[in-house]
Order: sequence, then C-alpha cells, then structure tokens
Amino acid sequence: MLDTACKHFPSIPRYLVKLQTNHLDVCDGHYVDITPDIWDDVIDLLNVIEVTQRAEKTLPVPLPLDALAISLPDNQSVPSQVNGQDAKKKKGKNKNKTKNEQDSSNDDKVTIKVVFPSGEIQTTKISREMRVDKLVADASLVFGGCPTDIMAIWGGAIMRGDLSIGSYNIKDGDTINLQASLRIAKPVIYLYSPSDIDVSVKLSLIPEWSLSVIYPVVSTEDNGHRLEWNVRTHQDGSLTENNSGLDVSYLFWEAEKNLQAFLRSPASKPQPVDTFNPISSNLNDMDSIVIPVDRATVYLDKSLKVLGLHTEARTSFITYWLPSILKHEYIALRFVPQAAYERAASLSIAPQPDVVTRVCMLFKGIRKEHLEIWANAQMQAEKDVAWWVDVVGVDPARAGDATLFRVLEWGGMEVLI
Repeated sequence: MLDTACKHFPSIPRYLVKLQTNHLDVCDGHYVDITPDIWDDVIDLLNVIEVTQRAEKTLPVPLPLDALAISLPDNQSVPSQVNGQDAKKKKGKNKNKTKNEQDSSNDDKVTIKVVFPSGEIQTTKISREMRVDKLVADASLVFGGCPTDIMAIWGGAIMRGDLSIGSYNIKDGDTINLQASLRIAKPVIYLYSPSDIDVSVKLSLIPEWSLSVIYPVVSTEDNGHRLEWNVRTHQDGSLTENNSGLDVSYLFWEAEKNLQAFLRSPASKPQPVDTFNPISSNLNDMDSIVIPVDRATVYLDKSLKVLGLHTEARTSFITYWLPSILKHEYIALRFVPQAAYERAASLSIAPQPDVVTRVCMLFKGIRKEHLEIWANAQMQAEKDVAWWVDVVGVDPARAGDATLFRVLEWGGMEVLI
C-alpha cells in the first residue's frame, strides 16, 4: 500500500507518507495513523484510506513516555527536575521496589493520548503529579514548538498550567490536545478615493477566529466576530472615523484563534486547498518558497510591489514581520489566495470599491537539516516573483489607478509548527 501511495503522490517523500483512517469504531471520528504492525489486522475492515504528509519534524514512533516525561530526540536531555525530584534518583529507587510497591506506583500513573498541533497522535504513560505546563514544555521539545504558544485541552476545556494532571479527572485512554495559539497579525486596511466620501467598512470572521484588537475602537458584534467602521475618506489617503473624530492612516484589526469553535482533534480531515483557516492552514513544499533569512527583505519587497503594495505599505509590512523572521535561519512563506482569505475574513464595503487588494502572508521557520524536504520550494524561490499575482488573484494595474476607489489590505501569520 505504501508503494501505491508513493506512486500516486510523488511530491511526498516516502519517509513522510502517512496513512490514516477514521472509519474504525476505535477512531471515534478522528483520523489516526495506520502503522505497519496493525496493517494486516485492519486492511479488510477499510474501504477508504487517507494519504497525508507528515510534518517535517522528527518524532519517535511510537512515542513511549516513561513515568517522568515525554521521550526527547537524541540531542535533547530530560530536564533534571520533575515534580520537584531528581529524575535519576527516582529511577534508581524504582530498581529496588518490590512488586507491590511497583503496583502501587503504577496507580500514580495514567496512560493518555497526546495529540500534537500537527495531528500526530502518540500514547504515553505519565505521572499524575506532573504539572500541565511540564507536559506542554516536554512535548514542545519533541515537535520544536514554543511552550508559551501551546495550550493543553482536555474535555473541551483549556487546562491550567499550574495544576497537576491528577487535578483533572483524567482516565487511562483519555486524550489531551496540544493546540498552537496563533493569531492573524496587523491586518491594516487602506481606503483611497478620488474624492472625499463616507464609507462603511464591515468585517466578518469565521467562527475559528475572534477579534482581539481593533483601531479605531468600535463595538463588536456576534461575540467578537463582526464589526463596522464608518469613516470619511480624504484625497490624501487619510481617514476620519465618524464616531470618535479620529484621523488615521488606516483601519487596524487583529484576531486570535477561537478554540471554543474548534475543540476537536487537529488530525481531522484536511481542508480543501482553496480554504484558508487559522486553525489548520500550513505551508508545504508545493505551495511555498524557502529562502535564507538574509534574502527575505529583498524577496518580500519585490513580491509585495508586484502585488500592488505602495512604498509605505511595503515598508510597514516588512518592518513589522522582520523581528519574527530573523529568529530563524531559513523561512518558508506563501501568500494566501485572496478568494480563500475573503471567505475567512469577509469585507463588505459601501459604496462598493472599484478594486480590492488583500494580501496575507503565511510563513514558518525551517531548520537547515530539514531543507532536503523543501527542494521544490527552494526552486520556486528562484522564479520571477510575478507568479504570486496569479496565486493571490490581484490586479496591480487597477490597484495603482488613482482615478478609482481602491481598498488595500495587508496582514500575515506565523505558523508555529
């Protein structure tokens, strides 16, 4: 079956091919991995198999966790303090325990499933005394994430980091989901009109997002999913917000992932390619480019220019994201098709503009040792940046026509996994 999958999906390296199913009763509706050791047992029970690509991180499969913490890659070491005790001393003591003492010790452990942000599902046995933030921190070392950007979710609720696993009524076989806390950062909306006019700008977000910051400040509706600005445009490009009288250069909003709308396994069925969703959107070798960070500013300036961003917008875009980009050695980036972005964050503007240009970038850090699985993306980085015009679906000529009523928006999101 693996040979067949590789034949029909040649863009996925063989060692990254993942076979999954949600058609078995034990799956409980979630997509889970079909490993070689269970293939013969389940093949006759399945009519459909999902072929996906593993994330480019290195994970032990299966991930056997000892009583202390998640197993780490070979180049990582387990932190010396676990629940306030030295791990090595505790391990040494276990050798001298009688069978009854070991049985009693096992009562202090629980076997759980940990669902990583990428959708990887691993089974582990951990101490009930382990704090939630300790579990998150150890898991983050495995998949390369930042612990402060990860939330643990059990039973539809976000777990408190300062509480122990035993503080929750977690039973053997329960699942803890690790979710990355992502946000769409600094989308700004410029309005340019040939003459001064009154304009209504309505923004509506899908349930997976909730507005977190807006300026000028106006009231929101539908639990932070909708808002409306009423402004007067001026020929110099500035705006006056009617309620407050504030003069601004643009309208600003940010949104955070709304976990309450999406408390399910991230291993669920992937979204169609033309869908943009803050929960599940990612980058891959076919839709992105990969460059070293010392080329990022020049590449971005050229790309944003062909997409219709003027000098001030390009400068603001690059300087806003540059500190995050420089944390990495290489980055993968792509621009979201405007139609897909519109379905996730709909703009309704009256009177209707002659042209709307919405540019949203996704990017993520790439480790040097993982460059080999981004071969196509590295080649695409050498193409003329004009190819992004068709990908995003913009009309740069009309976007620069000062005789038209034009709307320009830019924003972005760093993918943390």
